[in-house]
Amino acid sequence: MASLRTVRTGLDFGEGPRWHEGRLWYSDFYRHAVFALDDAGVEERIVALDDQPSGLGWSPDGDLLVVAMIGQKVLRIEAGRPVEHADLSPLAVGKCNDMVVAADGTAYVGCFGFDLEAGETPRPTRLLRVDPDGAVSVAADEMWFPNGAVITPDDRTLIVGETFGGRFTAFTIGDDGTLADRRVWAEVPGHAPDGCCLDAEGAIWFADPVTDEVVRVREGGEIVDVVATSQSAVACMLGGPGRRTLYVLSSPGTHPDDVAGRAGGRIEALEVDVPGAGRP
Repeated sequence: MASLRTVRTGLDFGEGPRWHEGRLWYSDFYRHAVFALDDAGVEERIVALDDQPSGLGWSPDGDLLVVAMIGQKVLRIEAGRPVEHADLSPLAVGKCNDMVVAADGTAYVGCFGFDLEAGETPRPTRLLRVDPDGAVSVAADEMWFPNGAVITPDDRTLIVGETFGGRFTAFTIGDDGTLADRRVWAEVPGHAPDGCCLDAEGAIWFADPVTDEVVRVREGGEIVDVVATSQSAVACMLGGPGRRTLYVLSSPGTHPDDVAGRAGGRIEALEVDVPGAGRP
């Protein structure tokens, strides 16, 4: 497989890449904003936040939803301004992080569960569910840093990467958004899965900031592709024409001291054979 090419520099710490309306959308923790990149490499700032933005998605009526990590909220961007959609703080443990939004507007949001930046010992935590009306509940517990997540094209299966568990865990999504039939989708020992995306063959591409790679894995754990990145791989998304471009957000590190205000983050890309599918 071809090596990655750089399509954008100057990010601090990019996260939550999504392909939406012909552009790559992403958060930048330390520029405190959400951006969109067109096919000419031109970056537009969509909205600035007084917080660290992370996971992105869209409501059924087209409003952008953004996870505010420190404030432990999901924000809805209405007429270019952020308003509170859901308060996660009663149930979240530590910073909130990545998110995937289902077709009906139900969102699934991970939280750290411990103080990662202070070097605390990892411990299991919760995956939260946000209903379309903003009501918050615990979707699943005992998860080891729930991070990147995907929903299959039939909207019936949620698959969540557990960064400190070295695995992907799947759930069946009920008609009311509840999760059942918890099962291991793939063990990926030696890897720390971060942001991820699904392809049309049902495989998952995931970024690994520890090994500096993006990895394609099938259900059951067979790793079928590995691509080295120029620095820590934080998240990835399939987009571009036919959703056959794999975009990778990379960074010189993951600690704020290594990235905040340093403009060392990049967006890298390569063409792949199997297009993207499902959500995000």
